[in-house]
Formats: sequence, structure tokens, C-alpha cells
Amino acid sequence: MYRYDEFDHAFVSARVEQFRDQVERRLSGELAEDAFKPLRLMNGVYLQLHAYMLRVAIPYGTLNGRQMRMLAHIARKYDRGYGHFTTRQNIQYNWPALSDTPNILADLASVEMHAIQTSGNCIRNVTADHFAGAAADEVADPRPYAEILRQWSSVHPEFSFLPRKFKIAVTGAERDRAAIQVHDIGLHLKKDEAGRIGFAVYVGGGQGRTPMIAKKIRDFLPEEDLLSYTTAIMRVYNLHGRRDNKYKARIKILVHETGAEVLAGQVEQEFLQLKNTELKLPDADIAAISAYFAPPALGERPEGWANLASWKKADPDFARWVHQNVAPHKNPDYGMVTISLKPIGGIPGDATDVQMEAVADIAEEYAFDEIRISHEQNIILPHVALADLEAVYRGLVATGLATANAGLITDIIACPGLDYCALANARSIPVAQEISTRFGDPDRQADIGELKIKISGCINACGHHHVGHIGLLGVEKKGAELYQITLGGSGDETTSIGEIIGRGFEPEKVTDAVETIVDTYLGLRLSKEETFLAAYRRVGPQPFKDALYGAKEQEAA
Repeated sequence: MYRYDEFDHAFVSARVEQFRDQVERRLSGELAEDAFKPLRLMNGVYLQLHAYMLRVAIPYGTLNGRQMRMLAHIARKYDRGYGHFTTRQNIQYNWPALSDTPNILADLASVEMHAIQTSGNCIRNVTADHFAGAAADEVADPRPYAEILRQWSSVHPEFSFLPRKFKIAVTGAERDRAAIQVHDIGLHLKKDEAGRIGFAVYVGGGQGRTPMIAKKIRDFLPEEDLLSYTTAIMRVYNLHGRRDNKYKARIKILVHETGAEVLAGQVEQEFLQLKNTELKLPDADIAAISAYFAPPALGERPEGWANLASWKKADPDFARWVHQNVAPHKNPDYGMVTISLKPIGGIPGDATDVQMEAVADIAEEYAFDEIRISHEQNIILPHVALADLEAVYRGLVATGLATANAGLITDIIACPGLDYCALANARSIPVAQEISTRFGDPDRQADIGELKIKISGCINACGHHHVGHIGLLGVEKKGAELYQITLGGSGDETTSIGEIIGRGFEPEKVTDAVETIVDTYLGLRLSKEETFLAAYRRVGPQPFKDALYGAKEQEAA
């Protein structure tokens, strides 16, 4: 993983001291809130419903045990003993005192972490495939390119005050595990016929009030042109993006109103002026950054196969966990472990200080000190020998982290909702907890199979409900919470925006509605191998509408 150089250390330390001065001036009354707001947002500090919230960047979701221990320390010393991992591969603390935030940032800087550009109208945390560097279907590790983009975009003088926030995601595999088509820029690593590395470039995706799928504007961009082409996109957006209406300020609106072909032409014209400038990436620079992400030396561990078979036979719970939470690694003696932060009835994405320290211990002992955060709000150990899976499992069981539900109906994405967020219209957490409890039986989950539920407490869609197989959007109607249901969304390489299925449901009825949808699917699937998404795409929304609302109600509507 990337290590700070002298410039990085000096830059982050100076930024901490600058913010310390700003906080002191705010607390003394010298600085009014209106003047302080843009300063705190540039350092990841929000004012939420009940308290300040600090969002910490985890670049492309990668960290090590030392950094995870620091996150645990911050949770214990400055918060209420937990942190919340987000869909942006970040962590949020919901209860820090404003006076403590400079000390938190200083503690983060001591382990090469920060909160810069986790808010504001700038380029946010660049995200990547959480299996990067380990996945069997990978063309190349996307993280070196995400790091290049991070260095280039950090406090970029031209792009620090964009029309609206800007999000970039990178994937390097056949399967899109980074949801690149619902980002402002999505980059898909590939090779051309000559074997050269480059990118398919997507622009204009996003969720929120107006969900849109990104348009491909370049099928192959050579890797050396990454920064010059990205700069061209940013310049076109910065020049033409709406600044008079924040609801129409994202690049997706510009793409929609201008047209993808016209915008692509504008980008290409700008790119011609930049292509052979200092933005062109030398091979040596790409190699230098890539060296930071060299895979660990994975020794041969063939004994894992026999041991694994024996352990699975002796312990059905362990066998279930391996089946659901361990994915194939490019090295057959190893696996990629998903640590679910979705305990049955729990709060999606939350981890206690004790749990974070346990993950750090396990990563250091059994996973080459590598940890990832997924945009699905789980923790990943990308390199674990099959021979060590039983020991890892026992360590996770001891701290309540061995829920065997990765990719199943209880592996729910949910934003903090009205329990924390000042923008929310409805609660997300209690709904997620109730659905998780209703479907908590392991055999029932296994029978249902892959099904992604995603919940947002407002139209901003931080819970990615638009791309949930089942999406729930909390809205406010006549002073009461109501949940609108969408079906058929997906955030993978077959990205689709879910369809609104009908009128919303009250909080006490929404879990019953989800159960009706699931039962309808089970009744119409062609076989157990046909997933919910495949079945929905085959039959369309009508069977689900009939089950939820009945023919008479639909006729009346």
C-alpha cells in the first residue's frame, strides 16, 4: 500500500494545524458559523442532526492493522466506542466534540490518514474494487491508478470549487465490484489487442434526485493519458456545469442536457491540448506507484485444501461461512474473506473499537497486514491462506464478526438516515434491523440466494437504493415516514436503475412488503439458480405489483 513521503507528511501536518487554528477561532466566537462551514467541510467535519460528524478518508478502501487500530482508538477516546463504514469506503464518527477534531486529525496523520476532501464541491475519495490485487478475474490492480488520481486531485487549485461534489471509481476486473457506472467518472481497466493497459472511460453516472447511468465516452484510453484525459473532463465540467441550481449541478445533468457525443467531443478537443504536456504519465512514475501495491509473497499452502474439507465436515456453521464469505483468490491456496458488518438485527456498517482491533490482530497474523473496506459496508481480508481460515473464523466468532451472509438478503446497505442525518426524511437503521431480523434464518437466506437490499433515508441516495435489487427510499408525507420501493436495480457490470413499483409503505408495513416481494420471486423463479435480479428482468414488475397492491387497487390508481 502507498506510504507517505516527506511532502505528504508535511502537507497533512500543516493542514491539521491550520484547522486547529480555525476551530479555536470558531470556539472563541471570532469565526462565525457561516464562515467556518466551508472550512470544516474541507476537513470532513459535518454538522449533523444531533452533533458534529467526522468523515475520514480510506483511499480506495485500503488500510493496514496499524491504521485500523487508530480508527479503534479514535472511536474509544473521542466518540462512543464505534465507527460507521460507508458506501464511499470511508469511516464516519457520529459524536466527536468540535474541540476534539484537530486532535483526531493529528492522530490520523500519525498513521498516514486524513479527512481532506471527504466533503465539499471537490473530487472526493477515489474508490476501487475491494478485491483489488487478489481477484482471479482481474486484468490489473486498479489501486495504483486510484492513488495517482488521489495525489493529482488533492487540493487541486483548479478543481477545489467545482459546481458540485465529484466522485471517481476504478475497477480492474471483469466483474464490476466498484459500481463505476453510477459515478461521475468510472474507469474500467482493460488491455487492448497489443496487450497495453488502458481504460474504458464512463462519464455522467450518479444516483440522488436524478439517477443516471454513465455513458462510455472512450473505449480505450492509454494509461499514460489518465491525468490529461481526466483533467479534460474536469475542465469541461467546471466550465459548463450548472452553478445556479445545486439540484442540476452534477456532471450527469451536463451529460444529459449536452448529449454524450457532444460532451465527448468537447473533452477530446480539450484533451488534444493536454495530451503531450506535463500531465502525461511517464512509465517510471506508473512503475514507482505500482511498486507500492506489489502483492505479498504468497507462499505455497497446499495443506489448506485437505484441512478445509475436514473443518467444513466437522462444523456446519464454519462450512456455511466459507461458502458465503470466502471468494476464490487468484492463488488457489488462498481466499478473499468478507467480514460482514451486518449482524442479524444489527446496524449495517457499524464496528466497535473492540471489533476493529480484533480485525487488526487477525489481519496482521493471517492476512499479510492488508485490510479493505468495501462500498457495501463490509471489511475484506484480501489474502488469507485456506489453511488459516479456521483460525480466522474462530477469531471473528469471538467478536461477533462471523455472520455468514455476504451477498444475501441480510447483507443490507443502509445510510444513517434520520437517526443521525440532518438531510434525512426517514429512518434507515430500524428498517434494516427489522428486515434483517425477519430474514435472519440462515437456511431461509440460503434458499433465497443472492439478493441486495439497499436503503436510503432521503433522495440523496447515500444508501444506493437506486441500484438495489430491492431499493427502499424513505420519504416524508404529511409529517409521517413512508418508504418507496424500487425493484430491479443493479450496480455491477449490468448496471440498471430500479423501477418504482407503486405507492409507498408505512414503517410498520415495509418489512411485510419486502417479504411479499421475496415470496413472489420464490414462486416464479425457474430454478434455485435463477437469482432475484435475473427473475425480475425476465418477468418484469407486474407480478410484484399484483402481489403488493392487487389488481383492484392498480385499476383505481
